[in-house]
Amino acid sequence: MSTPYDGPGGGRRRARPPQRQAPAERPARRPRQAAEPPQRPVAGDPPVPRRPRRARHAAPEPGPVPDSGQLPEPGAAPEPPPEPGPVPRRAEPRGAVPPRRPRPPARRRRSPNEGVPVDENPTEVLDLGFDDYEDYDEYYDEDGRDDRRDERSAGRYDDGYDDEYDERYEDDDDRAAPEYFEDDRDDRPEPRAPRKTGKRFLGWLAALTVIVLLAGGAYYGARELLGFGYEDYEGAGEKDVILQVEDGDSTRAIATKLDELDVVASADAFVAASEDDDRVLGVQPGYYALKTKMSGANAVSALVAPEGRVGQLQLRAGTQGDDITQPDGTVTEGVYSLLSKASCADVDGESTCVPAEELREVADTTDLAELGVPEWAVEGASKAEPGRKLEGLIAPGVYDLKPGSDAKQLLSDVLETSTLRMQAAGLPDAAGETGYSPYEVLIIASIIEREGVQTDFGKISRVIYNRLDENMRLQMDSTVNFVLDRPEVRTNDGDRERAGAYNTYKNYGLPPTPISAPSLEAITAAEQPTQGSWKYFVKCETNGLSCFATDYDEHLRNRDDAIARDVY
Repeated sequence: MSTPYDGPGGGRRRARPPQRQAPAERPARRPRQAAEPPQRPVAGDPPVPRRPRRARHAAPEPGPVPDSGQLPEPGAAPEPPPEPGPVPRRAEPRGAVPPRRPRPPARRRRSPNEGVPVDENPTEVLDLGFDDYEDYDEYYDEDGRDDRRDERSAGRYDDGYDDEYDERYEDDDDRAAPEYFEDDRDDRPEPRAPRKTGKRFLGWLAALTVIVLLAGGAYYGARELLGFGYEDYEGAGEKDVILQVEDGDSTRAIATKLDELDVVASADAFVAASEDDDRVLGVQPGYYALKTKMSGANAVSALVAPEGRVGQLQLRAGTQGDDITQPDGTVTEGVYSLLSKASCADVDGESTCVPAEELREVADTTDLAELGVPEWAVEGASKAEPGRKLEGLIAPGVYDLKPGSDAKQLLSDVLETSTLRMQAAGLPDAAGETGYSPYEVLIIASIIEREGVQTDFGKISRVIYNRLDENMRLQMDSTVNFVLDRPEVRTNDGDRERAGAYNTYKNYGLPPTPISAPSLEAITAAEQPTQGSWKYFVKCETNGLSCFATDYDEHLRNRDDAIARDVY
């Protein structure tokens, strides 16, 4: 233990431990009352003030031990400790600090031993002696370390008590004591990992997909076997009806149109029947003859049959308006005959055919602009003789004509489509570079089409332009044959001597109208002739190729050689 030291240097010095003496008789001690059992706090009670810890060196030091070695008299007052020096004060804070709220007085609980008389015969206290004073220092040092630890941690940790004072519970003696529970967080079981819902969702999705596929397959199989799921007629049909298939129509679109025309009982009946026939996928735009109230299978068969398509006109390049008699006596049908045939169909026992004579008469008597002749061709076509006004204006290709249309409607339909095709070939714009009108370029193209094969189109075009530029007669056999209505590679002197506007052996310049339906390649050759100085040509090969010459003597040699080889 240590005592204050007032010698040089100040501080404290360690006191000499007292000499061990025989223990003197101690006075009788007051009997100790039974300790009150600790009260369990109740939730909501004001906090119980903590008992302050015994500060180190705070207890008064025992007085000096007399030299005699005797202990101080019991009950004698110990010497007072020296007066402590002045305590340094902290500097006042700069700003005004609000006064701290006074802590409410601790609530006093009634002891369960109140009113119990004191025991007259307390428990006997045995004298066990005293410990050495040196052992006390160790206790004091431990207490001091605890006090310093408390000072450092003051205000850093919550003591778990509510500092708020509530007057409502001042006199509440019926409340149960609060219960405190130890922290058992370390003993809690580990939280379960979240469920992996992704795999479960994929599993359900796969199962649902399988169920849907099985259900769809079962439905399809039952429908095929039992024939339920759609309405369908039975038999080959009743009344005739015309179906138009347009460009881009799918099988479902065709089925819908058949349903609207009452050809089939439902679109599904046709679709189901078409699944077993791939020919339905090859159905081309056009008109088809069917009957009402047909079964789906019969409707498919009628649609894909070759004779089922009606109103189709196929016009080849080089075809002229009137029929042509071939050298072997066969007849090649012209534009009007082909158009008349395409108009034919049987609808409920009645024919829809329009005669070729009626078509030719409508072409000669109807205003050409009203009929659909392009504006750039109206003037030239109007000067043509009867039966030749539409010559060359109906371009080659495939046309779809609705059976039952009249002559004027049929001509208007083909002229409208033909105009679009000639525009695609460059007419009328490309004609400006040639120095001739678009209608004259069309006439040149028709001559090129009848005079040679496609390989020679550019050279034949150059021969025509060279002869026109030098004011030479064209002397083309194709123009003479056009009037005769028979194709001949070689014309005789009598044919060449016949008078007529189309005889280019006797007349200069171009014939008044085209002599055939020129192809797109022939029109392009007329617009863009091959560069060269040729003025003559003659067929000299069996495949239709021609030999070209720049002067007449060379041309005669080429002709004689072709005759000798029996080619010309």
